[in-house]
Amino acid sequence: MMLPVQTPAGLEPAFELSAYYPILIYAAVVLLFAVGTLIMSHALPLKPRKPTRVKLMPYESGMDPVGTARLQFDVKFALVAIMFLIFDVELLFLYPWAVIAFGADSSEAWRTALGGTAFWTVVVFLAVLALAYYYEWRKGTFTWR
Repeated sequence: MMLPVQTPAGLEPAFELSAYYPILIYAAVVLLFAVGTLIMSHALPLKPRKPTRVKLMPYESGMDPVGTARLQFDVKFALVAIMFLIFDVELLFLYPWAVIAFGADSSEAWRTALGGTAFWTVVVFLAVLALAYYYEWRKGTFTWR
């Protein structure tokens, strides 16, 4: 048995590798299952192998495909995707920061030590976000055709 360790948060139990054995066993089982499935499906003749013209034809919602599958997308699609990523990353960054900085459990020591740095980091992040928003606006992403 290992003795507890003193940390800034208080007395905590020491690290024990034996606590992670179930995770390692689970990862090994998952890996063996994936590799075994691939080997069984490609190496052993467990499936019928009669390729016909109908079986090799592309399937699209029960209908014969018409035209090519390589269609050009409008740039608007990419701009909307970029806009979604920008605002999604904004929420992923700002929400934890706000909870840590202004939550009920936030300590005064954290605010004095890192509060200014964190605040200016968020200001720079929001400036980059505003620049991205301006770029999207100038490209005409917000006007729907």
